[in-house]
Amino acid sequence: MAVRYTELLEAVAELAQLAASVALQRFREGVTCETKDDGSPVTDADRAAEAAAREWLGRFAPGDAIVGEEFGVSNIGAARCWYLDPIDGTRSFVRGVPLWGSVVAVEEAGTVLAGAICCPATGDLVVAALGEGCWHNGARTWVSQVERVSAATILATDFRFGTDRERRERWNQLAERVALARSWGDCYGYVLVATGRAELMVDHRLNTWDCAPLLPIVSEAGGVMTDWTGEVRVGRDAVATNALLAHELRAALGVPYRTSPY
Repeated sequence: MAVRYTELLEAVAELAQLAASVALQRFREGVTCETKDDGSPVTDADRAAEAAAREWLGRFAPGDAIVGEEFGVSNIGAARCWYLDPIDGTRSFVRGVPLWGSVVAVEEAGTVLAGAICCPATGDLVVAALGEGCWHNGARTWVSQVERVSAATILATDFRFGTDRERRERWNQLAERVALARSWGDCYGYVLVATGRAELMVDHRLNTWDCAPLLPIVSEAGGVMTDWTGEVRVGRDAVATNALLAHELRAALGVPYRTSPY
């Protein structure tokens, strides 16, 4: 009999919404922003949202490990681990741009069992669990059926791709072939792929807490989620597509792809 993850589907949804609601209270209200050692910004809203999420997990799953962007790791060695990114897209958040979200996932034995992205300023909640499907605002959702590159919408958090000149050049070449190329990035871009509103979303640099929920969300929506080596795994970068263009879009970006269901 197949294992059901309904409880985890509901849990990640509740947790993401909780973190997002705390962050939303401070959105466009003026926040204290600092720069971390890695050059990324952090605000008091990030910390408050993660603190609320950790408090919730302390009641729901007190023995589980937690890996959060702002407060690090707790309960190392536990069988189950929760990943927290209280505000994915902090740069957008501090500028009053609504394309940010709270991102959570739960993993056990190396498999991400469930994940959620809540973008409260845009009204989007996407949740998924293995075998339970992907859901957008309470309704089953799927990736698009677009099958021509010329009709595709492609997205990237930053199409400069850091110092990776080859990725940047391949992106620019692909952008000339598609219907629309935009930098609607961070977690919001993956929401758009999972809900059929875009065909490709890429990131050239991610942390585990950013990437973990994307595997069940994109896969359960019928799409394909890999890293830039073509592996289906939680990596340091990401390429998410609908199924019909999975090979062609990856080929254009120089990403090998071997069919490997999640």
